[in-house]
Amino acid sequence: MKLSKLTGSRKGRVALAVIPVTIAASVLLGGVAQGAVPVSFAISGSQFKIGADQLAGTGFSQYAGVATASDGTQHPAAIANIKDAKLYNLCQSVVEETPLGKVGILISAGTGDEPAKATDLQIGMNDLSGTAIFKNIRIGVDASTVNTAKKGDVGDFAMDSDSIDIEGLEQVSWSTQAAVFQLTDLSLKITDGTECF
Repeated sequence: MKLSKLTGSRKGRVALAVIPVTIAASVLLGGVAQGAVPVSFAISGSQFKIGADQLAGTGFSQYAGVATASDGTQHPAAIANIKDAKLYNLCQSVVEETPLGKVGILISAGTGDEPAKATDLQIGMNDLSGTAIFKNIRIGVDASTVNTAKKGDVGDFAMDSDSIDIEGLEQVSWSTQAAVFQLTDLSLKITDGTECF
């Protein structure tokens, strides 16, 4: 349904624009209320931002891949896998342009002493910045032989390490999935376009 074809007040149109976002948020919150929620986000064709004061992980690999949207559009992506990750002061934001302006979701978690946690985390990204420390890093290994459960294609360039620590993480991603994502101190807000960075 296109917003431009809706009738009624401007306020009503804005409410309709955020209904799908609110439904998705309600489902997520229901799982998080139990302490942990399985997460799998298929690529929608929209990029989103992830920021954290610190990401500390064990079992890391990275190799080239392709993120494919539902309409078949393909985007080059760096695929990163982390077996166990802790994210301190996690922020995630996504913003969409609508006929009524920008509408977004801003999620924060792990803002206190207890970080957000993820197991079997996989991220498809096209931009990453921060200060990183790798332990026992191997660069230039075959993507099919990396030390994580999820692997790339035979013959592709890859890197892996026993652990990864990134300070000041800023990342632009196409997709994120995890076996379990525990969002401690979760806060979710509908915004007019506020982003993590």
